[in-house]
Amino acid sequence: MSGEDAPAQQQDAVEQKQEKPSEEPKTESKTESTPAPAAAAAEASPAATEKAPEEEAFTYRALVLTGYGGYDKVKLQVKKGKPVLKAGEVQVQVKACGLNFADLLGRQGLYDRLPSPPVTPGMECSGVIEAVGDEVTDRKVGDKVMVMSRSGLWQEVVVVPAVQTFPIPEGMSFEEAAALPVNYVTAYMMLFDFGNLRPNQSVLVHSAAGGVGIAATQLCQTVKDVTVFGTASASKHETISQGGVTHPIDYRTKDYVEEVRKISPKGLDIILDPLGGSDTHKAYNLLKPMGKLIAYGAANMLAGQKKNLLAVAKNWYHQFSIHTLSLIQGNKSVCGFHLGYLDGETELISQVMDIVLELYKQGKIKPRIDSTWHLEQVGDAMRKMQERNNIGKVILITEPMPEEEKKEEPKKEDKKEEKKKDDKKKDDKKKDEKKKDEAKKEEEPKKEEPKKEEEPKKEEPKKDEK
Repeated sequence: MSGEDAPAQQQDAVEQKQEKPSEEPKTESKTESTPAPAAAAAEASPAATEKAPEEEAFTYRALVLTGYGGYDKVKLQVKKGKPVLKAGEVQVQVKACGLNFADLLGRQGLYDRLPSPPVTPGMECSGVIEAVGDEVTDRKVGDKVMVMSRSGLWQEVVVVPAVQTFPIPEGMSFEEAAALPVNYVTAYMMLFDFGNLRPNQSVLVHSAAGGVGIAATQLCQTVKDVTVFGTASASKHETISQGGVTHPIDYRTKDYVEEVRKISPKGLDIILDPLGGSDTHKAYNLLKPMGKLIAYGAANMLAGQKKNLLAVAKNWYHQFSIHTLSLIQGNKSVCGFHLGYLDGETELISQVMDIVLELYKQGKIKPRIDSTWHLEQVGDAMRKMQERNNIGKVILITEPMPEEEKKEEPKKEDKKEEKKKDDKKKDDKKKDEKKKDEAKKEEEPKKEEPKKEEEPKKEEPKKDEK
């Protein structure tokens, strides 16, 4: 209760501060405007001319989604103009950004919480506060913070409300700080707010080697004797087993439903479903009485670089729906979770973040970083995640890419292009040879056919003469 009362008291204090300064400027404006308007204008004009060049000279790099489609639609651009701070906001110099599955969906136009292009994606980042707006009392310049927002964080400088920033604990790197907010808040709220996870229960975690999967597995370890079933490709089983997955399942070669039934015939207590479509039906049927299904995504819609209409249609066709009477008779519950639609619940998110950060300080959770990429390499970063080659979080860093690496990259690309060209030439040659062979085969019967036609014509008159 005290945690809920504190923000209310801060808001009252802020409101009182807002009322006092609002009255003072009114009295000053009346006294100054009548005696010397010309002098005031003269003083204002030099200030405006001094600020203008600074604002124009201020530039920062940002990743921009220029349109829906493949990896090349996210481009690194330079933005001009110094951001303007409003009351209650802070300006953050970004050091690292988190890449989430929603960002991949957004690139294809499948994530409704991302504004239409052109837009800067990014829901989480970490950095250092370099400017503070009016009415901000709990943050100061130099503070290291992590940030959560609906979008717009994949850039070197961001301006956000102070309530959307959270202090980085000592010992936590900027990369870890950028990896924590979205995944761990999502996993915690699903497992404990919806799932009410308790000792001796069983949980199914899909994509157990991903960001949310690893976060959920670690959080399960904070409760005694929780059995975790985790799906992942075989090459990732050793890693997720070490991380706390009790029963790893290779979803590519085995039916995870059958594998779960072999070990737990009655079913499971909690299932986290990021897949959607037919997998949601399977999940519901896997629940034991009093079990809980928490759906939080539709990963099955993502197939290939660009939007796959067949995959989208298939997912919607197999969309799970159920009658309330079936829920009552089955003694089961179905929940839906979408962090993007909780962006207005700042107090709720802050409470969860406090719990998660305390668990980090206690050493019970720790984000696993798969790899870090420069902003210039965002396409490669997104490809690695979309092709499910990551174990843990994929991170973007704002530090400019060294010139040496920039020179090496084109060489690699050139080699790839050369290989592609060589492959194309080989394919073209094979196609040409096939066409020639087919043409020869077609010509041979044509040459024989006229001879057969001529012979009967010569024989016919002989029959008439006889």
